[in-house]
Amino acid sequence: MIDFELDAQGIATLSWNMPGRSQNVINGESCAALFAAIERAVSDPAVKAILMTSAKADFIAGGDLEWLQSADAAPELFARTTDLHKALRKLESCGKPVAMALPGTTLGGGLEVALCGHYRVAADKPSARFGLPEVTLGLLPGGGGTQRLPRLIGVQNALPLLLEGKRLKAADALKLGILNAVVAAGTEVQAARDWLLAQTGPVQQPWDVKGYKIPGGAINSPAVQQLIMAANAMLRAKTYGNYPAPEHILSCVYEGLITDLDTGLKTEARYFVHAVLSPQAKNMIRSLFFGMNEANKLAARPADVPKQRYSRVGILGAGMMGAGIAYVTAKAGMTAVLLDTSQEAAERGKDYSRKLLEKQAARGQITPEKAAALLERIVPTTDYAALDGAEMVIEAVFEDRAIKADVTRKSEAVLAPDAIFASNTSTLPITGLAEASARPANFIGLHFFSPVDKMPLVEVILGKGTSDATLARSLDYIAAVGMTPIVVNDARGFYTSRVFSTYVMEGLQMLKEGVRPALIENAGLQAGMPVGPLALTDEVSAELLVKIEKQTAADLGDAYRPRPGLEVAQRIVALGRIGKKAGQGFYDYPEGGKKSLWQGLAELFPPAAQQPDVDVLVQRLIAVQAVETVRCMEEGVLTTARDADIGAILGWGFPPCRGGTIGHIHSTGIAAFIGQCEALAGQFGERYTPPALLKTMADSGRTFYSR
Repeated sequence: MIDFELDAQGIATLSWNMPGRSQNVINGESCAALFAAIERAVSDPAVKAILMTSAKADFIAGGDLEWLQSADAAPELFARTTDLHKALRKLESCGKPVAMALPGTTLGGGLEVALCGHYRVAADKPSARFGLPEVTLGLLPGGGGTQRLPRLIGVQNALPLLLEGKRLKAADALKLGILNAVVAAGTEVQAARDWLLAQTGPVQQPWDVKGYKIPGGAINSPAVQQLIMAANAMLRAKTYGNYPAPEHILSCVYEGLITDLDTGLKTEARYFVHAVLSPQAKNMIRSLFFGMNEANKLAARPADVPKQRYSRVGILGAGMMGAGIAYVTAKAGMTAVLLDTSQEAAERGKDYSRKLLEKQAARGQITPEKAAALLERIVPTTDYAALDGAEMVIEAVFEDRAIKADVTRKSEAVLAPDAIFASNTSTLPITGLAEASARPANFIGLHFFSPVDKMPLVEVILGKGTSDATLARSLDYIAAVGMTPIVVNDARGFYTSRVFSTYVMEGLQMLKEGVRPALIENAGLQAGMPVGPLALTDEVSAELLVKIEKQTAADLGDAYRPRPGLEVAQRIVALGRIGKKAGQGFYDYPEGGKKSLWQGLAELFPPAAQQPDVDVLVQRLIAVQAVETVRCMEEGVLTTARDADIGAILGWGFPPCRGGTIGHIHSTGIAAFIGQCEALAGQFGERYTPPALLKTMADSGRTFYSR
């Protein structure tokens, strides 16, 4: 686990080198090796100085999340944490100089180990990142990070890193004082040795020196007190109490820095145990780490299909979606043929990428040469012949079956027989669109989300005729552009559009019931959603909801049943208040001003005298999405809980703290969730009726996840 070497100059080199892993992590085995190596180095009088580094490209990637996820006993976890604290305290307070040579990325527990060194030198690698990102998975630093980092760089500088999980480049970490030096890659060990050899006496950490003062002021100084109060208020406004980890971090910093370091570490250990065992952390680790990793490793890819490498991809339609797809395609090194009905429209689509790149260049994120090369790979055109040689064509034209059929036929006329044709439709069934294709086995849905350059999800929709080879090769494209796929079977609205719409429609139904608009919006935010359902309706346009419902009614005929909330959308559209794009919807959007709820809503939908408890509204907004997700699983639209949860979190912003729509049911407990839904169905309607799948699972003791 950790190679130990003592040289003639008395420098003991402890080199992390965990076998069978691409990266070093902190877990039970590596902790045992670390404790033994520290004890040996500290107690051996022949050791005059200690150098810790890594035999791998990176230092330590952080804690082993499988190890943490399996923890379920507070006393055992507390003992584990305090054992690590004691070992690291022994290392930094032994009197011998300790240097950390960091060859690459140093995150989470890795940075906490590095902070125990008296000198930290990092390799100058563009890809290397330094930080404490635990909060992004519902955790907090448990290896002393909440105590050492503020003492090292000050509370003002430490809080953004702790509360936001920012990952810094080496130069930025050096500027903040987290690193002492940054040197050419490959020379970091020698630089650490040079520093160690220059030390002539015992070395102490700054916080162990009598009279040490925290940079920027002690925790009880007026400036820091004001900062803590502001941070607490901002945190509450942002999270609505749904995420305990950042609150615990603030408490660790405040309570810990009032005391000495050793007492502060005990405080951190207690809060760390609470965070690790919280349902929020369990949910976030399961979905945002394990689930995301499986999806990004293309777990759904048929294994017997050779990997497809792309050089040329066609994009039909140069509107915002098509322009965004062209950008990510060109960014990945492929030629993106951007086709529209006029050269002017195609050029405007290319300008979308140009504007993005200009902003990046202004921030120093891309060189002019790389920006020019990327733009060169986007070829605006009106000529279908330019699609010749494309391995895939993605249509992003208007949501009209006739238009989509026309561009399908024109494209296939010039494409190679094995080329893939993908539709970016968000609602129209893929099997029906594939009827226009001469090769339905090569036809698939690739539903991107807007804006494409910021939204990482792609919903892959399999039509009835879509082949395994087409699925595998399409997933290869998604991996090439660095996005995350979920795979669903064909159905009206697929998965994301179908379930997302239940959130906004439930908000509209609440308005019809007489719930005050502000209460509806606040309930959405308190549920953990990014925005309230009325604001979200304005974003997507109530007019679009009405059009989709009209098309659904035409397609289903006698089987169609109007959805709750539809009448509200129809009434607001009839007034011309179609949403944000028109400057008016459920909100008013004054030019240069702040949006506000339209005052006329009170007359259009009079508030009831008795308003419901906000907790009931929160439960409704979350449950309606979760129930519809189970229906998607029951119908075979979804095949894995993983895809359901990743799609919910990345697709429309379902709260990560709940783990996704299925994760919410899992953490609530299937039997308890069924009880909630039956109560809601009795009061608000059959849309809450628990699907038979849930009852079958409850009766048999099955769960969606093992943990």
